[in-house]
Amino acid sequence: MPNVAAAAAAPPLDRLSALLERFHVRAHLFHAGPLCGVTTFAAKEGRGFLHVLRRGEMVVTHRARAGVPRKVVVKEPTLLFYPRPLAHDFHNAPSEGSDFVCATLDFEGGGAHPLVRALPALIRLPLHAVDGLEQSLALLFAETTRVQCGHRLLADRLFEVVLIQLLRWLLDHPERADLPPGLLTGLGDPPLARVLVALHEQPGEPWMLEQMAAKAGMSRSAFAARFKAVVGATPADYLANWRLTIAQAALVGGASVKTVADELGYANASALSRLFAQKLGASPREWLARQS
Repeated sequence: MPNVAAAAAAPPLDRLSALLERFHVRAHLFHAGPLCGVTTFAAKEGRGFLHVLRRGEMVVTHRARAGVPRKVVVKEPTLLFYPRPLAHDFHNAPSEGSDFVCATLDFEGGGAHPLVRALPALIRLPLHAVDGLEQSLALLFAETTRVQCGHRLLADRLFEVVLIQLLRWLLDHPERADLPPGLLTGLGDPPLARVLVALHEQPGEPWMLEQMAAKAGMSRSAFAARFKAVVGATPADYLANWRLTIAQAALVGGASVKTVADELGYANASALSRLFAQKLGASPREWLARQS
């Protein structure tokens, strides 16, 4: 019988490190200061945006059928996060002062990055909603308003700190962010988070439903139902898709099919090939050729 008390007493989980260590996100500061008139930010595959408005007001517009509101009016200090390629325009952004910074976000693996797939097209969040964000932003804006050795590199890293703080907030407040069922809603559910972190850290283990349910401190049937409702996939499908995402990144990085199969716990390269055929309709080598 699952030991619920022991599960409840377990130490806090690090729900992000295994994910972000395997699938990197790199921030690059490209604007700091006022904007004039209309500024257009074009969509590019694998690239997102993170904008921080600390003072002033502006209007943001999007193209038709983009899956987000055509017009967004920003009237308070706000963070705008675009995890996926989505063209957008800023109108009448602050024309004075320097309390406005923008960074591009390059997601390793592009659209296959787990965060890109899990997040909505736009997250708009008042700065005061995120505890501790102001301290990071104070450092970030200090680095963008004076030229010192390494200031651009440091600003890039501080943008990544802001992104992690945002992701922490999303994990703790999935309902306020209106997140769809998926990775982040699963990581925001304490029993399921224990399972997901274990899958992320040890994808090559021979995971069975019984083991996953025990880690969550639940019965098999209750765990399977809860996982499907919160994550939007069965435990087996999630694990297969997680392994597939890892395999794709490894193959693009030059690893052999056999090496990847061994890492992910498959008996041989043929077993990994069957996963590719089932999910992508192609062998690993055929899929890799398409990427080229």
